[in-house]
Amino acid sequence: MQLQVNGKIVEVNNVRTVHELLDYFQLQAKIVVVEANGEIVDRARYETTPVAEGDRIEIVHFVGGG
Repeated sequence: MQLQVNGKIVEVNNVRTVHELLDYFQLQAKIVVVEANGEIVDRARYETTPVAEGDRIEIVHFVGGG
């Protein structure tokens, strides 16, 4: 399935939810904010929020430092 992730078209396989998408990109859900089609997804719903062909996903992850 094709998704637009952070402005780039990507092809992903066996991804049905936001949680699975984060696993696909090897990102820990607790350190990211996900927006799907213009709506911020509550972290508690990552496992139940579906992703579908053509969805626009923005993933912002935080990097610590000083």
